Amino acid sequence: MKRIAVIPTLLTLGNAVCGFAAIAVASKIGQPETIDHTDYYFALSGWLIIGAMVFDALDGYVARLSKTASSFGMQLDSLCDAISFGAAPAFLVLRMGPGWGVPRLHQAVAIVATLYMVCAILRLARFNVESAIDSGTSKRFRGLPSPGAAGCLASLAIFRSQVSSRWPAFDPELVRTILAVWAPLGALTVALLMVSRVPYPHITKQILRGRRPFRHLVQVVVVFFIIFLIQDLALVLLFWVYGIGIPLRYLWLRSMRPEAVPRPATGMDDRSQ
Repeated sequence: MKRIAVIPTLLTLGNAVCGFAAIAVASKIGQPETIDHTDYYFALSGWLIIGAMVFDALDGYVARLSKTASSFGMQLDSLCDAISFGAAPAFLVLRMGPGWGVPRLHQAVAIVATLYMVCAILRLARFNVESAIDSGTSKRFRGLPSPGAAGCLASLAIFRSQVSSRWPAFDPELVRTILAVWAPLGALTVALLMVSRVPYPHITKQILRGRRPFRHLVQVVVVFFIIFLIQDLALVLLFWVYGIGIPLRYLWLRSMRPEAVPRPATGMDDRSQ
């Protein structure tokens, strides 16, 4: 503790700042003075969680690049992740979900949001315990990483805010009703996946590390171009395909060929998601 890495630590704290800002922005949703700017606050809160994911990826990358990774950085990262990928998405679910006019329904949504936050914290605590065993070279996570789960919920808020302006072919009220129902159900699903043993691929390691053929670079460029063109819908598809599609594939492979299912590694690192 006599010396700490300044840049990775600042990036990690930037993660927490984005998470706290996402909560502060989401708290304005539904207030009488901001009722005309509901979509703006949904979008801003969702993008702040996405911003926290960027800081979360950068701090680990910079720490490894500068060879300044430490136990202090790991613990600090988990504390910040608990804010950005635990508390902030849970609070966003409270705002997206139905039930403000029905006390019982609102209580049910509040229970789901609380369960999501608890599972995210458990996921991070499990990583802290298992990281002493993990060598850091594994290409798979054990359970859905907390940034991926948070991205699933943040993408719903972003899509909800832009459906009227960017997707006029959709009925905005119908889409918002569907999202209001799916937000707590989806939050419950990804919460359970976070504490599951389902193996998830390490996307950044598979995309960015090592040498790849030229077609791999072309595919990455095309994917980023599509994300740029249809940001809101692309985020929904990417996060939810990663969050739910992979365990469905895992179950299908397990039922067809048990030996084809990859074994979960002993420890997984949320920081490099």
